[in-house]
Amino acid sequence: MAVESTVPQLEREVTDEKRSVSDVEDIKQRDDVEKAAVESVSDEQSVTIIQKAEDVAVQVISTEDDPTLPVFTFRVVVLGIGLSAFGSVLATIYTFKPQNASVSQLFCLIIAYVLGTAMHSLLPSHGVWSYLNPGPFNIKEHSMIVIMASTASTMAVATEIIAAMDLFYDIRLNAAAAIFQTFATQMIGYGVAGLLRTLLVYPTYAFYPSYIPVVSLLQSLHFGGLLNHKKRRYFWIVFAAIFFWEWIPQYPFPLLTAISIICLADNGRHAFVRNLFGAGSSNEGIGLLSFSTSWTLITQGSPLVWPLQTQVNSYLGMALGYIVLTSVYYSNIFNGRDLPFMSTSLFGSDGETYNQTAILTPDSRLNMTALQSIGLPRYTATYAVSQLAYNLSLGASIVHIFLWNWKDLKSAFGKFNFMRNVHDIDDPHYIEMKKYKEVPQWWYLSLFLVSLGVGIGCSYSAKIVLMPAWSIIVFTILSAFLAVFLGFITATTGFSISIKYGIQILAAFIHPGEPITVMYANLYGNSNCFQTLYMLQDLKLGQYTKLPPRWTFAAQMGGSIVGAIFNYTMMRSIVSNNRLVLQDPLGTRIWSGWVIQQYNSASVAMGALGKELFTFGNPYWLVPFAMFMGLFMPIPFWVVHKLLKRKGLEESWLAKAAAYINTPILLLYIGYLPYSVNGQWWSCVVIGFASQWWARKYRPGWFKKYNYLTSAALDGGSQVILFILSFAVFGASGNEVPFPTWWGNPGEGLSADRCKST
Repeated sequence: MAVESTVPQLEREVTDEKRSVSDVEDIKQRDDVEKAAVESVSDEQSVTIIQKAEDVAVQVISTEDDPTLPVFTFRVVVLGIGLSAFGSVLATIYTFKPQNASVSQLFCLIIAYVLGTAMHSLLPSHGVWSYLNPGPFNIKEHSMIVIMASTASTMAVATEIIAAMDLFYDIRLNAAAAIFQTFATQMIGYGVAGLLRTLLVYPTYAFYPSYIPVVSLLQSLHFGGLLNHKKRRYFWIVFAAIFFWEWIPQYPFPLLTAISIICLADNGRHAFVRNLFGAGSSNEGIGLLSFSTSWTLITQGSPLVWPLQTQVNSYLGMALGYIVLTSVYYSNIFNGRDLPFMSTSLFGSDGETYNQTAILTPDSRLNMTALQSIGLPRYTATYAVSQLAYNLSLGASIVHIFLWNWKDLKSAFGKFNFMRNVHDIDDPHYIEMKKYKEVPQWWYLSLFLVSLGVGIGCSYSAKIVLMPAWSIIVFTILSAFLAVFLGFITATTGFSISIKYGIQILAAFIHPGEPITVMYANLYGNSNCFQTLYMLQDLKLGQYTKLPPRWTFAAQMGGSIVGAIFNYTMMRSIVSNNRLVLQDPLGTRIWSGWVIQQYNSASVAMGALGKELFTFGNPYWLVPFAMFMGLFMPIPFWVVHKLLKRKGLEESWLAKAAAYINTPILLLYIGYLPYSVNGQWWSCVVIGFASQWWARKYRPGWFKKYNYLTSAALDGGSQVILFILSFAVFGASGNEVPFPTWWGNPGEGLSADRCKST
């Protein structure tokens, strides 16, 4: 009886204990909810407003790390290689599109997350299977896959140049030489990036604004807690919304990609209206007061990501661009009034596409006799201004960094500090990374030297010498020097300064009359520099997500190898199937060779005819001279700021304005508009100020938690639907399915915004 009476008592005690545990859990959950609610209510009152742009790296990105998480797993191998191949193919397709689209890291990130979590759910995890499925898909695996895929998901300049030689010179490299050359030029940049870590990866000021959404999303997907659950739910809602919206402006209703009241009223009747206000089609106009509802276009201006200072300088540059571009064209300053308003092609004296093959010998050198008969080529006025503005920006960027960031340069390079692996840097993310083995500097130096040797060897593998060894070395050293200054601008502002025109003009004077060599100088002088910047950003991503440095190194190497192979393979397929369209200066709505045509135009105009076009007294002598003019542009603003600071007036509006002006960005944007489509910029202005000024100042809690996550969701959803449309209806699979013509989708007679009559 005692036993029988004890049993119910024990059952009641166990039940009470379970109820007690349950109650504790309920109370804890309620506390979490109440705490979150209280935080939400008081958020905007208590959260500190982000004052400095670089504070985003500390206040938005967590330093949390779990060193026990597995990194190199079966999932990493399968998804890393698979998404690298996929991203490389997609990037190649976008290169031959009229829109200036690219493969977002966020696109790769989202696909990797879906597949990685699916593999964890579906694969067995017991016994020997634990090697294939070691646990939940974690942030370090995810980061390694993203770095591999993003490294591969950029169309290599080497492949673009190979395409230009095929399309316009009928020169085809064998597959092995082309792939090895692509890989080598990428690895030269990687070697330089490793040597610049002290200056452009480890410190807090090098925060790479465009990577903040990527890291914010990674941490939201993988870190626990009620807040991150809410952030994940928010992400997928925004992702789904843009996914279902973006196909509308992209396919059945393209008028929504560039809405212009003035264009709708004019309906394509007047060329001036088209040139100034048109923006719906490639090379149509510069898009004054044109608004877009397509995030695929809007995201090119990074309005949710770039610091407000970067955006304001770009908008000031564009405002000047509207005036300068229109004035130069209608004043016939570059003798281009009878040419199209916008085009990157070369034109003859008759206004038709320039017959470049007629002035070149079979070995691609200048034929002076033929030149005297045919005459010199001409640029469109807006393209000439664009080159001039880019060269002004290049000169300004060097002096700007010397003036405003001298202490940082001295700290990184003084006493050869950049060659040491131990540094006195107080960045919290860098401090967390000290537990992992760093990649020695000699690894990067060895990679640089070996890749340089491979690149030189490939240059001698064609039927002609593409570029002599000494010249490759000279331009590689120059690109490494420029990477310091351009990398500083990218790391602190999110913006990349273009140096391609400056490099090509310099090459034209070093190799006069040799268009192929000038084109290859762009590869070793320009491409190497930007590969350095890409690699630096991925190294920073590894630091943010606490990926061990040696695995970051392996991920970038693997992505580069896969990318080089698929870049070349897909390029050959597109060029073979769309040859005539890609050679046409205007292209179509589906395919365009405007990216490749720039290399060809530069190689002929600067390579074969540099002396005839760009020396003093000739038509475009101001274009190269602009590099020297640009050196002086930052000085007045720096002098004004310093003088006022010495007088104790550094808080005056004039001193602040002088410090706020970023001359490299402002100057470049004067010539930024004569390309592709321009319907998005006024939407960028509205969204940029709403995010980086209003939300950051008046809704700081929302800004820190959701601003960059919103950017990630919008980029990811729009990239996914654009990929689907590219293969389903835009002809990437070989079969185009045009949407029926209606008012919102004009036919062949009008451009997408009804501003250009064809």
